[in-house]
Amino acid sequence: MALNLTDLVDGTRLAAGGLKDFATGLVSPSLRLGVTGLSRSGKTVFITALVHALLKQARLPVFEAHARGRISRCYLEPQPDDDLPRFSYEKHLEALTGPDRHWPEGTRRISQLRLTIEYEPRGLLARNLHGGKLHLDIVDYPGEWLLDLPLMSQTYAQWSAATVAGSRKSPRLAHAKEWHAHLASLDPAGPSDEQQALKASELFTAYLARCREDDVALSTLPPGRFLMPGDLAGSPMLSFAPLDVPPDHDPVSGSLAALMARRYDAYVARVVKPFFFGHFARLDRQIVLVDVLSALNAGPAAVNDLRAALTGVLGSFRIGANSFASVLLGRRIERVLFAATKADLLHHTSHDRLEAILRVLVDEAAKKAEFSGATHDVAALAAIRATREAMVTRGKDQLPCISGVPQAGEELGTTFDGEKEAAIFPGDLPADPEAALRGDLEGQLKFVRFRPPLIKDVTFPHIRLDRAIEFLIGDRFT
Repeated sequence: MALNLTDLVDGTRLAAGGLKDFATGLVSPSLRLGVTGLSRSGKTVFITALVHALLKQARLPVFEAHARGRISRCYLEPQPDDDLPRFSYEKHLEALTGPDRHWPEGTRRISQLRLTIEYEPRGLLARNLHGGKLHLDIVDYPGEWLLDLPLMSQTYAQWSAATVAGSRKSPRLAHAKEWHAHLASLDPAGPSDEQQALKASELFTAYLARCREDDVALSTLPPGRFLMPGDLAGSPMLSFAPLDVPPDHDPVSGSLAALMARRYDAYVARVVKPFFFGHFARLDRQIVLVDVLSALNAGPAAVNDLRAALTGVLGSFRIGANSFASVLLGRRIERVLFAATKADLLHHTSHDRLEAILRVLVDEAAKKAEFSGATHDVAALAAIRATREAMVTRGKDQLPCISGVPQAGEELGTTFDGEKEAAIFPGDLPADPEAALRGDLEGQLKFVRFRPPLIKDVTFPHIRLDRAIEFLIGDRFT
């Protein structure tokens, strides 16, 4: 097969990143851990809790090296990539523990943090090779960016046709009316018009934002920067939208379709590919945080969209064990953990059930994406537990509830003031995962957002954070 110029440039990008990591690794071993998840899945909280737990020597019984006393010291160091913003660990910690404790702002851009772990190696060879020190480089990025990666293999016409077709099906159709009305007025073969492009982009972005709201809770909403523009706000690279064209459409030069296609191609070339080759393709391990509860509560359409999103995620990974060649020519992801977050919104009797639901979704997605070659697992967790459990008597019944301080303005029969504790029966997950995935739970689960807990100890309470740490990095402490 002939190698075109684009393939050559992309291969060079992979090799450059691999050589950089290889050179760094000769000095001291490092592990690049990617942390992602779709909006409001808890990425910022997870990283802050993980780093805090290791720095403060929290109780982590499932993290074997820690539980056996082999971790001697953990500390933060300057990150290796000077072109990446630093993850604002101290700022996020202050938000969680300050007088007006609140959840920190979510991930809106890529960032990095280096945590160095010193430990007692097993055996003389390991001690001589790396001296019992591991650099854990945590790379935080929005899951919406991950769902952009399939755009690298799609033309503008293919993306347009698929996006428009999807918007004409429930539940998207109900939220696309204003955009569809404008779409119907556009002539792809007509002359390029900046104002038409801007209006189409504005209405398309509003449609995506509506599909992301809690009551709809859809997951597959590319292009990711449309909802998280950052410093690209107002850029022509975000001033395009789908047109009603067939997937094999060839736009006429100077037409509206040609303008849209040019900007789509620029988005892929200057936004999606640099992320993939500069950062994503250099990861060793990955955790994908998934807000399964919101999808279950929103109904069958949200669950099916989550299925599609997970398939897309798994299809995007470069997977398999790393070798000398892969380190130089582009790393592969060796381990992937899918974590159902916000387990603290359920009684512990439903934690294993939540995990079982996610396992079914991941297994289905892995089969569709032909995902193999990497170790993967699922877990239900809460990196910071904002609730405790309580039994509430109602008549002759004992209800397994959760108790905490709901955020001000949250409503559930009453409006909470953000100061008083409340006990809430959230509902139960069924023992059969398929029953939940059929949409039987639509609207039945009762959730409110709780404030972060008051820390009585040095560290945050959590649910299964230690299990996540052991899976993701535990094998490196040999």
